[in-house]
Amino acid sequence: QLQLVESGGALVQPGGSLRLSCAASGFTLDYYTIGWFRQVPGKEREGVSCISNSTGRTYYRNSVTGRFTISRDNAKNTVYLQMNQLTPEDTGVYYCGAIWLATVEAMCLQIIPTRTWGQGTQVTVSS
Repeated sequence: QLQLVESGGALVQPGGSLRLSCAASGFTLDYYTIGWFRQVPGKEREGVSCISNSTGRTYYRNSVTGRFTISRDNAKNTVYLQMNQLTPEDTGVYYCGAIWLATVEAMCLQIIPTRTWGQGTQVTVSS
């Protein structure tokens, strides 16, 4: 059974940092594209960053470029999202998802629907 479990969400002050983790079980990440998405009440889920575990390519939405870094540890079957210089606009529930062999653009821009999701982790940026 494919399962993704997110962790690392917290309350942090503006300018602070967090590292989110997405641990996979029931499958190996080798040929999957993993994406981080966030959602706030009343808005649609949006792609934040995606990484292709087959090519190593990454994608970032404009608002997080230069502040967030997505990475993978294949030995731990885990994908991370390092978030620096956080702002209140980064607040939301962060979900990780997985798609088999998708391009990072297709996943993050939701051209291809993601059907495997974790339960989400709350990130709140507030003073």
